[in-house]
Amino acid sequence: MDERRSGPDRETDGDSAGGISRRAALASAVGVTVSTSGCLRQARSIINRDDIEPLSLTITTLPADGDRESIRLAREIAATLEAVGIDVSIEMRANEEFLRAVLINHDFDLCVGRHPGGTDPDFLYETLHSLYADEAGWQNPFGFTNLLVDDLLEAQRDADGDERREAVTSMLEALAIEQPFVPICTPLEQRLVRDDRFDGWSAGHLATRTGYLGLEPQTDDSAEQLRAVHMDARPSQNLNPLNAEYRDRGTFTDLLYDSLAADRIDAAGNRSLEPWLADDWEWTDESTLVVSLRPDCQFHDEKPLTADDVAFTYRLLEDTALGDSTSPTPPPRYRGRVTAIDEIDIRDETTLEITVVTGQEVGEQALTVPILPEHRWAERAAAATVPGVRVAQGTTDAVVTNNLPPVGSGPFQYHDHAEREHVTFERFDDHFTLREGVDLPEPTVDTIRIGIDPRSTSAMQLIEANDADVTSSPLESYVIDDVEETDAVRLLESPTWTFYLLGFNARSAPFGNPRFRQVIAQLIDKAWLVEEVFHGYATPVATPVTDEWTPDDLAWDGDDPVSPFLGSGGDVDVEAARTAFEEAGFRYDADGNLRVRQ
Repeated sequence: MDERRSGPDRETDGDSAGGISRRAALASAVGVTVSTSGCLRQARSIINRDDIEPLSLTITTLPADGDRESIRLAREIAATLEAVGIDVSIEMRANEEFLRAVLINHDFDLCVGRHPGGTDPDFLYETLHSLYADEAGWQNPFGFTNLLVDDLLEAQRDADGDERREAVTSMLEALAIEQPFVPICTPLEQRLVRDDRFDGWSAGHLATRTGYLGLEPQTDDSAEQLRAVHMDARPSQNLNPLNAEYRDRGTFTDLLYDSLAADRIDAAGNRSLEPWLADDWEWTDESTLVVSLRPDCQFHDEKPLTADDVAFTYRLLEDTALGDSTSPTPPPRYRGRVTAIDEIDIRDETTLEITVVTGQEVGEQALTVPILPEHRWAERAAAATVPGVRVAQGTTDAVVTNNLPPVGSGPFQYHDHAEREHVTFERFDDHFTLREGVDLPEPTVDTIRIGIDPRSTSAMQLIEANDADVTSSPLESYVIDDVEETDAVRLLESPTWTFYLLGFNARSAPFGNPRFRQVIAQLIDKAWLVEEVFHGYATPVATPVTDEWTPDDLAWDGDDPVSPFLGSGGDVDVEAARTAFEEAGFRYDADGNLRVRQ
């Protein structure tokens, strides 16, 4: 900071000040003050105004070995923003560091990545409701606040049937205008599988637990072990179902932990919510759900699983400190689902009465959280401590533990792991799916070994060489045309509910301004990016929900129906973009830089 002085430095002593008496100096100063007061007011008016500076921002994303499509999207978006007068830098972070920066620390301007989405549009409630703007986790990482949108998010929760569909449409139309984030595309999920080792790959979606259950081994050797190759090392480092940095969709933790209900999806995209750990449930009135557990279930350490564990789980997911902190400390996952529940009463060891504060459709989504053993997790309600490190207030062991070895009640139990090499599960022989009379997909192999290989090309080679049975991660789009299918090896295409996005940190200017976000949305040529970045193996979208929930007026029709691209063929019309920013209330300087108040 520059220092400004009214005159040269002088040493003074006694009553003199450079030959002028102190009394004379004071009298003189009064006169000067009066005569210059108008100038001072004008000066203060000038210097106390924040300057409007050229916009400079950072896009946070993943490197090529973490998500090749994300970094390519970020580079293309950065080039477009640079063309319209915005200074852009790109910051690449590894998977867990990227999620920690965006979800936990909210340390980003813009972010580009893949959002796990949801099969039900209620995932948008926790993603965008202003109640969660200051929380850490998947709940509103963008810091988006809009009371009208809050009302619409709540309205779709409270409704059922056709009324809910109308409420979802209203919510999506508002989001298309507000653009709290820009949904870019939904990628086609392509995996490589070996048909000579297993049959039944299409019976369940390989992003869910049932994709790995009910498979039919074709040889004695395949019955011993299902060999998956995964292009993300995080499952070999952390198996905590509550941890946001190490979980995306939680496919493998769902094999370790049962939920009351299972979201069953097949390879064709057909979906149903069915009883899982719950033997059945019944709505006794509009807001009361009676859940009956399957009898004689137990955890992997042979401790019984009872209604107490279920009630404990929902208490922990509401507040991981279990009331011992100055304020509730919810986990960074499952926030929206748990808030559907108002009260749980335990009738007996296998029966619970659950009161919900939402409609029944959203209330049943609350049954899909992992059930945790109280005797293992109660002690994790303690505040997390790391010697020599300052831990954020409200952080509990439940959120930060790596949970190795994990103890759940799922169809598979933990066997061993080596970080960045593999994690291996073995069949839990006491699982209820193996009982007579239970018509659910069951574990049909002795073990599942999830090997880690970070590249699609080498993962493909493992399948082709018969050293692996399935790529549990979807293949990156650039390798799909190189796949040579045979009688033994084929590509399995599955629908997805995930989507790529450009996210804004609305906590900072100008990203909190919806007019700014609207213009940015019009600078993204989604159709061109699908061809250029995804080689055609994705679908451009205007809204972040599945086709089942997308209203006709928001369906992709060759261009974004709300935010059409200002240009063609991937090239932005710079003059049109400048005009759009100026009409939105922004201005440019003589050098063509977009200037904003920051």
